[in-house]
Amino acid sequence: MLKKFNVRVYGLLIENNALLVSDEYIKGNKITKFVGGGLEFGEGLKEGLAREFKEELDLDVEVTDHFYTTDFFVLSAFDTKSQVISIYYYVKAKQPLTFKTSEKLFDFINKPGAQSLRWISLSQLKENDFTLIIDRRVAELLIKTL
Repeated sequence: MLKKFNVRVYGLLIENNALLVSDEYIKGNKITKFVGGGLEFGEGLKEGLAREFKEELDLDVEVTDHFYTTDFFVLSAFDTKSQVISIYYYVKAKQPLTFKTSEKLFDFINKPGAQSLRWISLSQLKENDFTLIIDRRVAELLIKTL
């Protein structure tokens, strides 16, 4: 049985006292998560996160302060042979925000790769706004810093 690490990198983009989240349709599941994804072989963490924002939002970001790195065991929700390690950074937009957002949860047609973006007011943020256990931990920590 092959066992491997799955390194993920995510950004906390906060504008006007709201946090950007991504609603996605992944392998038949509706998931709310932070913007970001898998690190590609040969790239650094900050480089990978900047690439993810460019790919998903067509947005250039400055990756700033480290916020959190997974400090407990998490088995991948999509691959039971891999352990997930997620790293979270604050990010700042380098340009005006032009991507489309919605106020509706899962505002997309259920098809592979579907995504919609939403802002959640920091004053309304809850752990349960997120689907995955690591993201819930990050939300809990973020709420404590507010």
